Amino acid sequence: MFIPAFLRFAPVPVRARHDGWTPDRQFRFIVAIARGAGPKEAAGSVGLSRQTAHALRRKPGAEGFAAAWDAAAAFADRCAEAGRARPSGELGLETIMVPRFYRRRLIGFVAREDHAAALRALNAIDRFVERMDPARANAALAASEAMAAAEAAEADAIPAPTHQQRQFRPPK
Repeated sequence: MFIPAFLRFAPVPVRARHDGWTPDRQFRFIVAIARGAGPKEAAGSVGLSRQTAHALRRKPGAEGFAAAWDAAAAFADRCAEAGRARPSGELGLETIMVPRFYRRRLIGFVAREDHAAALRALNAIDRFVERMDPARANAALAASEAMAAAEAAEADAIPAPTHQQRQFRPPK
């Protein structure tokens, strides 16, 4: 299973408290940010305040947490922009070719972002979060890094579609 890069971070080492920023709460906070929540809403979803989230971000040793926060916010922004009209392939989502017909004749194809794939990715993240046990997190993260590296190498081998490939019009 692919785990996004922003979920592969080392939790900030903090003093153990039942009402503090445990590694599980840090992980759930980052997931809430990735789902589009602001810092106040995300902190509230784990039972803490926005101020403590920003204080945790400023602590020494919190560089990974801060980077994960920024990457999750960027991911949420890209997902929000997916519904707006943008050039195909710009958001890192899968591109599909949709046939266009006029009077029952094929007149061409239009490239569209596969929003269902984005929703499947978000659902996979949700399922992963539900099953995640903090004790097993390190093993899962190591496995996901290996899979991410393999997928990145595979993605580099596939050339991006050209403008001609995006808009195909059959000869008349």
